[in-house]
Amino acid sequence: MLLKKLEKMEQRIQQLESELKQKQDRPVADANAKRTARTASLTSANAAASSTDAKDATAKPEDQKTEAQSSSPSAKPKSKDFMALPPLPTASDKPILGVADSPVPGLSLGAYGEIKFGSVQNPAAGGQWQKGFDAARFVLLPTYAITPNIIFNAEIEFEHAGAGFDNDDKLHGTAEIEQVWIDFKIMDQFNWRSPGVDLVPIGYINQHHEPTQFYSVGRPELYNGLIPSTWKVPSSSVYGTISEDVKYQVMVSTSNEDFGDSFDNRTAAKTVPLPGTPYAAGIDGVNALGFSRPPLGDFQQLNNAVAVSGRLDVTPTFLPGFAASVSAYFSPNTTPRGAHDDLGNFLGKSSLALFDAEFRYRVPDTGLELRGEYVRADFGHPENLRANNDSDPTNNVGKSMYGYSGEIAYHVPLGTVLNSEWEAVPFYRYTYQNLQTAGFAGTDANLPTGQGQRQYHTAGFAVYPSPKLVLKATYQRVIDKSATGALSDSFLGGVGFFF
Repeated sequence: MLLKKLEKMEQRIQQLESELKQKQDRPVADANAKRTARTASLTSANAAASSTDAKDATAKPEDQKTEAQSSSPSAKPKSKDFMALPPLPTASDKPILGVADSPVPGLSLGAYGEIKFGSVQNPAAGGQWQKGFDAARFVLLPTYAITPNIIFNAEIEFEHAGAGFDNDDKLHGTAEIEQVWIDFKIMDQFNWRSPGVDLVPIGYINQHHEPTQFYSVGRPELYNGLIPSTWKVPSSSVYGTISEDVKYQVMVSTSNEDFGDSFDNRTAAKTVPLPGTPYAAGIDGVNALGFSRPPLGDFQQLNNAVAVSGRLDVTPTFLPGFAASVSAYFSPNTTPRGAHDDLGNFLGKSSLALFDAEFRYRVPDTGLELRGEYVRADFGHPENLRANNDSDPTNNVGKSMYGYSGEIAYHVPLGTVLNSEWEAVPFYRYTYQNLQTAGFAGTDANLPTGQGQRQYHTAGFAVYPSPKLVLKATYQRVIDKSATGALSDSFLGGVGFFF
């Protein structure tokens, strides 16, 4: 009888070992490492060592690798522990939204999004405070490892609660492809990203724009026009690692365009409206480059110019906790076909050069974090920009635009709440922008309003119940040199997630 029990026990052990081996051998590609690499850049929600934070802070989507899901092999059971099984994978190990195994090896699906609410001043209503709500965005992040060295990536975004505007549903939003490309992983020093829709490698938040990456409810002010985040373009690029401390990316893309009007105002010849019909500028002294991004579909581009951009990411090993980047963009011509002033005169070419430098520093062994950034745009022949020839002297553009910001934050551990480690990050950020410098010429009068010269005082706190979730509260004071002042202060709350 005892021998039979021992025999059954041995059979049970063999069965359990066989099941464990099958789980270990089943290849589930961890293509979601792309999203994990971007998450790792979040210094606000990670209390890990500062040197590790600095390395991770510049991790880019191209750092992803396809790996098999693994767990530690179990030793032969002893005594009554022979029934014990290895622990289940944590949520972060799950490739489908962090909660489920992938039904297809190599497939993963992430998501990020943000909800905003609060009270803002409306300049169009004389600065009246108005309460509001915005389901700002929900983004799906599908990734598929075609092979270990060929990786498909995409971002599918729904903004402002939907893709329609009907009386019955009260929606006013968009659905769009924010990114879609295939990476060919050749070697550490050189890799190729196929033609597709990608982000111009300018600035940090432009490429890492998920709401867990910044502390304010809204994106930092430099990324609301001066850098037109999310700056997506038809493009192709190469990238790689120069050394342990330096990574690079070089991109060719469709050029931005000085056309900010609707598709209805493009002609069948892919030109702006004929002379005599006004149209909105894509580059102006109030919105900067916010409306100049090139169209992505149906061969609707209005010029043939090809832009070039590049970026260097630096994480010096001799300075733990520090990460920085420098980047630049150049287009030889932003003028669309048929561009004209309001008098019917055709406009010549105007080039655009943009430069950005930024840093992030989490001081080792403290909760202190510092960030800083400088952005400058220079225009060749600004007299040919539409804003200087549209019969509106209040939005004129000079030879350049620039802005800078400085931010200080402090990470405060809150202890364990609801079975997770919480952290609070109070912060303050100062930003200055000048979008209406001197040196413009055109048919419009030289009457800058001062509206393009703005200061932003942004303060608040972000609470992280998890590195994947953030609760925010922000007060912003806006000052400009116009006669009335900005009249656009705000008290906002927000919820953001990224997993």
